[in-house]
Amino acid sequence: MTALPASPAADRNKQPILEALQRVLPERGMALEIASGTGQHATWFAAGLPGWQWQPTDMQASAMATIAAWTEQARVTNVLPPLRLDVTSDQWPDEADLFGEAFGNTFDAVYCANMLHIAPWAACAGLMRGAARVMAPGGVLITYGPYIEDGVPTSPGNLAFDESLRNTHPDWGIRRLSDVAHEARQAGLHLRERHAMPANNLLLVWAREPSAPA
Repeated sequence: MTALPASPAADRNKQPILEALQRVLPERGMALEIASGTGQHATWFAAGLPGWQWQPTDMQASAMATIAAWTEQARVTNVLPPLRLDVTSDQWPDEADLFGEAFGNTFDAVYCANMLHIAPWAACAGLMRGAARVMAPGGVLITYGPYIEDGVPTSPGNLAFDESLRNTHPDWGIRRLSDVAHEARQAGLHLRERHAMPANNLLLVWAREPSAPA
């Protein structure tokens, strides 16, 4: 088997995340993944959620071949060809209006892992607005990663990680959950579920505000 580009973190967290998704999601649906990276999550989740179709995307054009290779190697048939998507764009994906043509702009779940802390803050607003545009009635946005929570002690590991991120790029850093929730509210979304995950991460489920139009 050919060795493909891989993320050690994705390999470590894919099973705990899958188990959380199996509890959170219904048996069947259509998922849009934002910032798929190597494609390890897409292929693992597609195998573990056989009733779901998975649409991987990434901003980096170079990721397309890697995602496709992971899909081919995993021999999963419910992962669609990857698309390039800039989360801050008003048009998802970049390739014309493919979501509208193929899916009627409706996804039962939008999934995004470990992006917010390694992207400019504008990516958070872009994610919330974009997810609200493409979510089906009753759909959810699921985010995974480290967060800083008011009233909850931040682990030493996350404090060190945050410092290293900010030293790497001034626009990066672990996001404060209250700030993320504010951006969600601006897009008509609210935090429905909070799940503690290994290594001081959280899996968060965002849904439309009850009064927001579908």
